[in-house]
Amino acid sequence: MRILIFDPFHGAAGDMITAALLDCGADLPIVLRAMQAVVAEPKISNVTRAGIRAVKVDTRATPAHRTLDDVFARFDGAAEVVPAPALAMARKIFERINAAEESVHGAHVHFHEVGADDAIADVIGACTALHTLAVDGVVVLPVALGRGTATGSHGTFPIPAPATAAILKGSGLATLSGPDDGELCTPTGAALLTGFSTVTPEDLGTYTILATGYGAGSRDTPDTPNVLRAMIVETDNIADKHPQDTVDILETNVDDVSGEVIAHTIALCMETGARDASTIPIIMKKGRPGFLIRVICQNDRSAMLAELMARELGTLGIRCIPAVHRFIAERTIIEIEVSINGQKRTMPVKCGWMHGAIYTLKAEFDPARDWACELKIPVKDVIRAIEDAGWKNVTDKHTGGAP
Repeated sequence: MRILIFDPFHGAAGDMITAALLDCGADLPIVLRAMQAVVAEPKISNVTRAGIRAVKVDTRATPAHRTLDDVFARFDGAAEVVPAPALAMARKIFERINAAEESVHGAHVHFHEVGADDAIADVIGACTALHTLAVDGVVVLPVALGRGTATGSHGTFPIPAPATAAILKGSGLATLSGPDDGELCTPTGAALLTGFSTVTPEDLGTYTILATGYGAGSRDTPDTPNVLRAMIVETDNIADKHPQDTVDILETNVDDVSGEVIAHTIALCMETGARDASTIPIIMKKGRPGFLIRVICQNDRSAMLAELMARELGTLGIRCIPAVHRFIAERTIIEIEVSINGQKRTMPVKCGWMHGAIYTLKAEFDPARDWACELKIPVKDVIRAIEDAGWKNVTDKHTGGAP
């Protein structure tokens, strides 16, 4: 397995992360094209920081204050040149930043520092660079935060900045003050590292270093190199290459509940935060027909959903199978133009990604059903037309339209 390791002992900012990934071998033309979709052409240069050669990225962006909708509009405008998985990741990064800002400042209209074009370009650049490296996982070593105070649009604040602390809270990333005074980890840097992290350092084990890269910050301190180091390594210690998390499985058997009540219970479970819910016909003791009700959820929802199942189904016991590992594919929703019986419409399609390529593609059912009702044709015909158009769109993008 190829694993990317970030070592932010001297801190991390968005431009440093992008630069370190470029120095590790990320595809420079693709990254530049993605960043140029939101700013003028960035300047990429080689510099030294306390004797360490590093790559420096300067977005050359002008200051701006934007809303989250403004940021996403910029992303929509870049969709033609930014790989879809990288763009989806960039959206998640800014959603994380927005949630942190709101937890600190309450509902707000505009981002300040993190809504500037340079932050947007840094996030797009870093996500695209990571995508082009096609690694199987990311490890983030302890993040240096800095010491003292810093000044921003909300005045003087202690380090780490409130938004940085909010982003790192609950992320599982280890932190330390670091070797220097001042702000070493920015909110954008924290959001990127948190969003990228998929493997804990404890799970890494032994490895062989394949590539190293250094991303430079703006300061050049004489005693400590102001750089972020990244390494691509090969390891056999991590069991699987695909993203995973853990879920709880709740189960109960019922033989005296009507189908309507079961359907109502499943709907309530989904509304209450279950990841999935299903019903399986079974034969119970003494040959009685019944149903196995299964609910999949995050650990923090288990008790609430178990109580809901007991109350709605009247069952006396709910089995809980805790901390089940679940392998999850990255997924995105894309809009596809479809033509049926002379009518054109833009329809949503859900794509599953593996190793940078789409391996599954499915039409979203509700919009397909609604259009089928309007056209007065079977919904299966509409779904097939949508998915055929989706696969053609994906193939054309990869081949440039060539047969």
